[in-house]
Amino acid sequence: MIGKKIRPLATFQIAVLFCGILSQATAASVADVEIRQLLDYLERSGCVVYRNGSWYSASDARAHLEKKYHYLLDKRWVDTTEDFIDRAATASSMSGKPYQVQCDGRKQVSSAEWLTTELQRLRRASATKP
Repeated sequence: MIGKKIRPLATFQIAVLFCGILSQATAASVADVEIRQLLDYLERSGCVVYRNGSWYSASDARAHLEKKYHYLLDKRWVDTTEDFIDRAATASSMSGKPYQVQCDGRKQVSSAEWLTTELQRLRRASATKP
């Protein structure tokens, strides 16, 4: 009799666990798509990125941020696109100095602001797609 009561509970717990894992996987895959889109946009932007006292091309900056992203993924420290921006793309993990982005001679802005603005644009665009 006890076994019959435990089975439905165990089945329910397994289902809840599976749903939790599935939702985490879905969130991670959404973040991965968004992060790749941000990195693609950065690379195509023609902007330059200031990091640790030097200006880098957009493609060099992308390569650097991609390395940091993969490091964070290995550590399981990135669940959302905002995690990526905060933990990999805002400041140097060595010096702590903030990254800056400058496009077409315009005023430089923090990479956090630049990437967050682009992320919001990407999300608005995907929300309007059928």
